Amino acid sequence: MSDEDFLGEKTPASPSGKSAAAKLGGMPRKEFEELVADAFLLVPEKFRSKVKNVALLVDDEPDAETLKENNVPEGYTLFGLYRGIPLTERGDGYGVGGTLPDTITIFRNPIMEAAADEAGVGDLIAWGEEPTESMKKRIRTIIRDTIWHEIAHFFGMDEFDVGEREEEGTNEFKV
Repeated sequence: MSDEDFLGEKTPASPSGKSAAAKLGGMPRKEFEELVADAFLLVPEKFRSKVKNVALLVDDEPDAETLKENNVPEGYTLFGLYRGIPLTERGDGYGVGGTLPDTITIFRNPIMEAAADEAGVGDLIAWGEEPTESMKKRIRTIIRDTIWHEIAHFFGMDEFDVGEREEEGTNEFKV
């Protein structure tokens, strides 16, 4: 069993341990979920077609137990998390009987907060203002990169391998 997370870009959490984005206004959850679905469709077909028995989920943010299980340093959070049996570890008996799907969870609040901070509108968004176009563009990019990162774990790459590819720029795909 593998629990792999996207730690490539960490967002500081508030002193309470909750992401400051928990109070973010702006983008409705349904719109965020649509961006996640759209980003999955951007994954090249040669990879996307192999992603089987995987549920793509959206959650507000990782809970304390998830952060601890994944060795996330205090004061940081996750953008995404893959949980399941990587394709490289699935044997001939995989899927026989009641096999629950793997999951890729995308965490909304940390992504919203990071995009707002990077767009320089964190304080405005915290008060419920609509996201700016530059923030929306950054949200789409973070979601796309996070899904790509988590799919790499599905294919059996560990955090080191994924990080190495991200640094080399060999994990990018054209949109």
